[in-house]
Amino acid sequence: MQTVLSGVQPSGSLHLGNLVGAIENYVKLQNEFKTYYMIADWHSLTSRFDSTDSIIPAIYEVAATFLAVGLDPEKSALFAQSQIKEHAELHLLLSMITPLSWVERVPTYKEKLQNSEADLGSYGFLGYPILQAADILIYKAHKVPVGEDQMFHLELTREIGRRFNFLYKKEVFPDPQAVLTQAHRVPGLDGRKMSKTYDNGIYLRDTPDQILHKCTRQMASDTARARRTDPGSPGACTAFTFHKLFSAGETVDEIAQECPKAGIGCFDCKKRLAEKLIERLEPLRTHIEDHLKNTSNLEAILKNGADSARAVAVSTMAEVRETMKTPQFF
Repeated sequence: MQTVLSGVQPSGSLHLGNLVGAIENYVKLQNEFKTYYMIADWHSLTSRFDSTDSIIPAIYEVAATFLAVGLDPEKSALFAQSQIKEHAELHLLLSMITPLSWVERVPTYKEKLQNSEADLGSYGFLGYPILQAADILIYKAHKVPVGEDQMFHLELTREIGRRFNFLYKKEVFPDPQAVLTQAHRVPGLDGRKMSKTYDNGIYLRDTPDQILHKCTRQMASDTARARRTDPGSPGACTAFTFHKLFSAGETVDEIAQECPKAGIGCFDCKKRLAEKLIERLEPLRTHIEDHLKNTSNLEAILKNGADSARAVAVSTMAEVRETMKTPQFF
């Protein structure tokens, strides 16, 4: 059976983009593959090293979300990255063989430097794609559920794995392949990619009132449509993009026909969208809150998942050390 690995950073509540871009796909994959789903708490330190008090509550929240969407601990290993110290060891060894120019050309590196208010001027942030590669390669993952914006990172992982295999003349690591969902890119309220970095998301723990406010008052729409009677351009409207992702076909067709002739106003269009999103997200929010009431159960699930994942990681690291001929004294 082939292996799947993916991870989510515990850096705040997960949003709608996380749900349809990755996590819903996790549930399908657990029935077809050996699956490892990681809460990437070390990765969250790249931008939150000065606010670590929030990380443990966020780990609980991600774990609760995993369970709420339908991940089964009997089928998938659910664990926190820091529970498996071998990730850090492989990251160290891979960093020795990865050319600096490879990580400097990562597209999201400069993008996040320019758009984030966090202090990202650290080696940890520059080198996080190598840690990400270690996360994937230590389980010899064949498939990785990712969003469109992570495709470059996955290709870098393949390059690092190939370089290791070439340098040490042994095929230790397979080439991991991407698994994309149909709705692999969800826009944010402002039209940019939905991201916790931009704080432009609809979050899975948002209440119905919050979702209604975000859709009707904050979501970008057709800027050329100044008045209710002006014809609109659905293709230029963030709300219409959401409708195509989350509304039924007849609703999408109706808006596509009525908007260009001012048959429906922006507020009404967004209100209908909010109703669709609330219908979809409110049961999920309730389940998340229920799981968060029992953190001891979440801890037990993460421990069991870590035990399962660690056995694989230890085996891979033994092979890596033998292949590299690096010493292991303890």
